[in-house]
Amino acid sequence: MAALKLCYSSTLLSCTSSRKLAFSHPLAVTSSISSAFSVLRPLSLLNLSGYHKSSSSSLRTVCECTSVAGETGVPENYGDTEGEDPGGFRDEFDDVDYSIDVEALEEEAKDVLREYSSSLSRELRLDDELNDQSETGRKKNKRKTTPRNIPDHLLPKVAIVGRPNVGKSALFNRLVGGNRAIVVDEPGVTRDRLYGRSFWGDNEFMVVDTGGVLSVSKTQNDVMEELAISTTIGMDGIPLASREAAVARMPSMIERQATAAVEESSVVIFLVDGQAGLTAADEEIADWLRRNYSDKYIVLAVNKCESPRKGMMQASEFWSLGFTPLPVSALSGTGTGELLDLVCSGLQKVEGLEDLHEEEDYIPAIAIVGRPNVGKSSILNALVGEDRTIVSPISGTTRDAIDTEFTGQDGQKFRLIDTAGIRKRATVASSGSLTESLSVNRAFRAIRRSDVVALVIEAMACITEQDYKIAERIEKEGKGCLIVVNKWDTIPNKNQQTTMYYEQDVREKLRSLDWAPIVYSTAITGHSVDKIITAASVVEKERSRRLTTSILNQVVQEALAFKSPPRTRGGKRGRVYYCTQAAIRPPTFVFFVNDAKLFPETYRRYMEKQLRTDAGFPGTPIRLLWRSRKKMEKNEGKATTKAQTNPTQRDREVSFARKWASRQVLFAMDGNCGYIWMDVN
Repeated sequence: MAALKLCYSSTLLSCTSSRKLAFSHPLAVTSSISSAFSVLRPLSLLNLSGYHKSSSSSLRTVCECTSVAGETGVPENYGDTEGEDPGGFRDEFDDVDYSIDVEALEEEAKDVLREYSSSLSRELRLDDELNDQSETGRKKNKRKTTPRNIPDHLLPKVAIVGRPNVGKSALFNRLVGGNRAIVVDEPGVTRDRLYGRSFWGDNEFMVVDTGGVLSVSKTQNDVMEELAISTTIGMDGIPLASREAAVARMPSMIERQATAAVEESSVVIFLVDGQAGLTAADEEIADWLRRNYSDKYIVLAVNKCESPRKGMMQASEFWSLGFTPLPVSALSGTGTGELLDLVCSGLQKVEGLEDLHEEEDYIPAIAIVGRPNVGKSSILNALVGEDRTIVSPISGTTRDAIDTEFTGQDGQKFRLIDTAGIRKRATVASSGSLTESLSVNRAFRAIRRSDVVALVIEAMACITEQDYKIAERIEKEGKGCLIVVNKWDTIPNKNQQTTMYYEQDVREKLRSLDWAPIVYSTAITGHSVDKIITAASVVEKERSRRLTTSILNQVVQEALAFKSPPRTRGGKRGRVYYCTQAAIRPPTFVFFVNDAKLFPETYRRYMEKQLRTDAGFPGTPIRLLWRSRKKMEKNEGKATTKAQTNPTQRDREVSFARKWASRQVLFAMDGNCGYIWMDVN
């Protein structure tokens, strides 16, 4: 704009210096002025603080005077909310300066984001795995001397095997750090293979935790015959005899996972219990290792030897197994240094890293969650193309959170996380099972450390309250989500409208995830499981997308023009000064407004809906944070207050011009209107 042209009477000139306005009639605000000043909304004043720096020596804003309706100068439609004041900027004329410092607001947005993140973390109250790692400092020091960005499949593997309840999971946690594996004083807790990185000196390797081995003397054909599971449709439709047969097959299925871990490892830690002494199962496992895996480097570790003096006596009993026993304690860490020295002596250096391109540290993680027996493990096995986890109609088969690296058809890498079934908290508490409680906790941790969550529901089963609670948790954690309707082949008499009706039912019952895409699949046959990865890839890209500030403010302006914030009983209305995207994963937007309390929850949901309609973001939650102007002014400090105590004449004029121009007003007095030109340079 070139100049500021306001309509005043001659009396107004004398009042300008004292900044007091005295006139006989109320403010006359016309619709034509509102339209003429529509570009002067606070969202469009991003460069207002520098508009006097134009090449013109005298910038003048012209405001044409139009006819005023009524004797008092107030238009007939003044005060109407329909069709005018689209941004809700016409309010009581308080002394608020609308000049905007973009850099200051961007820094303020970061502070708002940090405050929100800390409050959300306190509310969730979940133990992060990083807090449980007691040797974080040691691991950081080791990383400086180890190769970086080595994929998991290129690292040598070390398997921990032994009979049940000898402390394999405790030793696994000791070697990798943290509480990755569930440790409970009862046999048969660990079932699937659990992988974790470990460091020692210049060596980096993968440690594999396995379940307890009992019947390794059986032939491979017998084991494969016992593992022939024909259905995973759930426990309800399975006869009692079939359930008992599935329970009987469980030990051999666990042992098959242990066998696969030994075959892919170059070093095997054979763990025995020093307090229980030598057992027949230990001798059977030793014979099995010597007979089938003589090419492996085997280390015999005698666990539960906390006392060094008694440990040598306890370990001497195991010389008959044909290996050199080493007393260790997974609980206290005694002897683990000597154990790692022996393990590293049997590892081969990873070669060919010169041709390995530098890879990004960020690999999207996809957590597969849901209620028990909905087919989560079947989906994981169908995606990776192998029996990575145990699939059984027994409820609660999966216990640990199983991480598996997966590469899609387009070369994109993902980390798939299979989790235990999540039942109601009251049901878990009433069962009295510590193992199930820890399994559910691992499942919630998997949601926290994932990027995209695949919520699996069974096609024939109704959506329950537990599904709704899991959906709420996913949205609260800010994770991308897709809904997987598994066992779609069990729906009888499907037609073209079946999918539409089913999606409508899902949207109605899972309203917190109305933005999540839906994928229909049958994991047991592999039908449409590839669509899960495709949808997850799209969701992750949307979750990492960032809008430019100009586009974002344009979307917000259109939303405000279509529907302005509601007025309070006192006539106040919310105003938006500035909006910026403060973060991604999930997309987080900060709105700087005059008062956040003037924006009710219904209007905030409307703004979120408009953002999704105009900007997209399917499959990911978005956060809208509202920052009040009062808090912004309170945090400015004493420096701003001191600067405003003695303003110069030019500062008064510029502030006066911004203030009254932004309010889109026109003054009339005694019916005599004249033009006043103000030089703002």
